[in-house]
Amino acid sequence: FMNKGKYVFSQLISLLSHKQFQTLVKRYKGDHKVKDFTCWKQFLCMAFGQLTHRESLSDTIICLKANQDKTYHMGIGNVVAKSTLSTANENRSYSIYFDLAMLLIKQAKELYQIKDDLDISIDNNVFAIDATTIDLCLSTFFWATFRGAKAGIKLHTQLDLRTAIPEFIHITPASVHEVHALDVIRFEADSFYVVDRGYVDLNRLYKIHKKDAFFITRAKDKMSWRRVKTFPSDKAAGVMSDQSILWNNHYASKYYPEKMRRIKFYDRTADKLLILLTNNFEIKATEVATLYKHRWRIELFFKWIKQHLKIKSFWGQSVNAVKTQIWIAISVYTLIIIAKKKFMLQQSLYEIIQIISISIFERVPIQQLFQQTQEQYFKEQ
Repeated sequence: FMNKGKYVFSQLISLLSHKQFQTLVKRYKGDHKVKDFTCWKQFLCMAFGQLTHRESLSDTIICLKANQDKTYHMGIGNVVAKSTLSTANENRSYSIYFDLAMLLIKQAKELYQIKDDLDISIDNNVFAIDATTIDLCLSTFFWATFRGAKAGIKLHTQLDLRTAIPEFIHITPASVHEVHALDVIRFEADSFYVVDRGYVDLNRLYKIHKKDAFFITRAKDKMSWRRVKTFPSDKAAGVMSDQSILWNNHYASKYYPEKMRRIKFYDRTADKLLILLTNNFEIKATEVATLYKHRWRIELFFKWIKQHLKIKSFWGQSVNAVKTQIWIAISVYTLIIIAKKKFMLQQSLYEIIQIISISIFERVPIQQLFQQTQEQYFKEQ
C-alpha cells in the first residue's frame, strides 16, 4: 500500500476497482454518446464534493478549478462547467451508483468478518432498522411529498450494528411511514432486529417471529397485556421486572397470538425507564437492554449522511439526481469503512472522515498520514 506520490484522494479511490465500475456503466449504458465527461469523472467529482464537505455544486466546481493542476493526477482531467455535472446527475441512471454502493457494501462485509462483540455473549447478527427524513424545498422537489408545504425524502435503513455497514437502504418520499420498511426487508433466522417504538405493529412483528428471527423494541403507551410468567430479575443490574405476557385486546391477540417477553429496565446512565418487548426468551434481560441501547449507532450513521448530503443547495432536482447523490454518498462512506480496515487505521470512522477531508491533496501514504495524526494527538494531550 505504499503510495508515494499519490494524493490521499487517489489512494482512497484506488480501493475501488475501475474495471468493476466500468461493468456497471456498461450495464446501464451510462457512457452512451459521451465524449469526455464519463461516468467515472462524474463519480470522482461527486466523491470529491462529499469527501471535502462542499456546500453545493458550484462550491465543488470552484474548489476543483482552484486545484486544476492536481485534477489530472486525480483522474478528473479538465474541470467541467457546473451545468455539465448537473446534467450528468439529472440524466445518467442512478442505478449505476446504487449497484456501486451494493458492491462496496459486499466488499466491506467480507473485510469485517471479525465483528464488534457489542458487550454481549452471543454472536448472532444484530441489525438496527430506522428511518431519517431529509427536508427538501417543495417548490423545487415537487415529487417529494411530505407535510403541507414541506417536501422531503426518507431513508429507510437497516444497519449492521457490529460493523456500522448498511445492509439495506430504501428511499421513499417522506410521507411514507417507517413501519412500511418491514414489508420489504428480508429477515434472516437467528438475527436480532432492533427497532424503535414507531415500528410496533404486532402483525409485522409476528412475521419477523415466524421467520425465526428476533425483534427488540420499546412498548407503546397504553398497551393492554396480561402476565403469564415472571422470571427472576436482577434489580442491581437495572432489571426491574422480566415477564412473559399475552395481549388482551382482541385484534392484538389475533395479530400476535403467542407469548412475548416484557422487560422493565432502568437505565442508570440516562436516568430512564425502558419497557422493552422481545420474542427472545434465551438471552439475559440485561443483554436485551444492551442491544436496544446500541441503536444509537444508526443515529451516528444518519448524522453522517445528513452532514454530507448538503441536499438543499446541492446537485440536482429530479428523483434521479437526488438518488445519484445519495448512492454516491453511501459509496464514499463505505469506501472509508474499507480504508479503515485495509490501511489498519486505529481512529474512529468519524475521525478518519475529518482527517481525509483536510488532507485530500496531501501526497503522503494514508497509513503514514494517520500515524502522524496519532503522534500529534498524543503530543497535544
